[in-house]
Amino acid sequence: MEANSLTKSEWQAGISLASVYVLRMLGLFMVIPVIAVAAQEYPDYSPLWVGLAIGGYGLTQAIFQIPMGLLSDKWGRKPIIYIGLVLFAIGSLIAGLADSMWLLTIGRIIQGSGAIAGAIMALATDVTRESQRTKVMALIGISIGFSFYIALLLGPVIAASFGLQGIFLITAVFSLLCIPLVRLGIDNKAYQAPSGDALPKTKLLGSLFKHPHLWRLNWSVLVVHLLITCFFVQVPVMLISINVPLSEHWALYSLVLFASVIGLIGLIKMAGKLPVSISFRVALLFMASAFALLLILSPSWSGIAMAGILFFTGFNFLEAKMPAMVSSISPAGSKGSAMGIYASHQFLGAFLGGVLSGLLNSYFSPEYTFIMCLVVIFLLSLIASGLASSTLQVQRVTLRLENRHKDAQSLQLLRDKINSMAGVQEVLADPEENAMYLKVDAKIFEMDVANAHIKAQI
Repeated sequence: MEANSLTKSEWQAGISLASVYVLRMLGLFMVIPVIAVAAQEYPDYSPLWVGLAIGGYGLTQAIFQIPMGLLSDKWGRKPIIYIGLVLFAIGSLIAGLADSMWLLTIGRIIQGSGAIAGAIMALATDVTRESQRTKVMALIGISIGFSFYIALLLGPVIAASFGLQGIFLITAVFSLLCIPLVRLGIDNKAYQAPSGDALPKTKLLGSLFKHPHLWRLNWSVLVVHLLITCFFVQVPVMLISINVPLSEHWALYSLVLFASVIGLIGLIKMAGKLPVSISFRVALLFMASAFALLLILSPSWSGIAMAGILFFTGFNFLEAKMPAMVSSISPAGSKGSAMGIYASHQFLGAFLGGVLSGLLNSYFSPEYTFIMCLVVIFLLSLIASGLASSTLQVQRVTLRLENRHKDAQSLQLLRDKINSMAGVQEVLADPEENAMYLKVDAKIFEMDVANAHIKAQI
């Protein structure tokens, strides 16, 4: 097997973990485009309960995302993943068997407590070589995007045939199917030394909240997910109001998704020639145009479709751009911590979007929700103006140290040598992990020289 190719165990791990994401996220995403309509069958239905049911999942995800990642360091990746999958299945069963909105909301809250995204990503790093991790992460990332788009098309069709309960029961089955995928798909012999850069560290969280660029990205993802939640609270109901049955919503979503991918390609090409802060605001302008159309036009199939195309063109661009920027900008040795904070903001945004849209729909007309969305987009555009571009092709490198480097003086001397190497941007020495974490310019950094410094006698 060539050094630059995935081994059999790496392929197996990548496909297994990507499949876990597809099954788990497919069940979760299928609820999004239908819950605002299908929930009207419950006797205690109200717009506020719909908002809480949609957002409740995001609240517990935001709360448990970092703690579950930390526990996977202490108890092991697989046990935490199993616990998360079981919690997700229990929540899905409760929601699927619920005969009231409050019980459905309880199910959604329990679903969210199975926050295992960080543990899955960390397991992926544990069973792959440093040189191949980008490929495995890309496979998992593609699977998440794939599941989102397929779910938008399948959700309305399944809900029309089996109801909202059917989606939740299917989700429970999907979640339980993930357990053997993790158990059998990960070769225990393939474990590498765990990457201390993959999971949150409590001692780093405070400084990362204040990071001059990361906090802007955290607020950006919060607002973006607030907006998509508001979008799916309103749009399915608007389609019903113009006599488009739930079973036919997939036709509009398929057009929206196809056209928005074409728009995304054009936006990516244009963004390559612009500063990152400008490209962000262009994407936000697309999303603002969508809400403006929904606000000023009378509901119609074509108007909603155009608004959806504009919204998803901007949304898809930001959804792809922001995680890559967090990974690139986060300090050496802090990627797991930065991504944990980022994910918590992401799910908190979904919670706030559900609650705020539910409250506004309870007391005002839907137009007020669109106005709120336009206001928060404007505020986010001000925040995004401070984002800076990254000029280097950043790569993260983990160096495993030898026991003699646990001495403070020896460790400092080695750190100084590594820091002086060409291409090194940042160095973090972590004696507890017996590792050194680097951010480097991949084009000129020489790994062999770094390893030689570690092996040299001091």
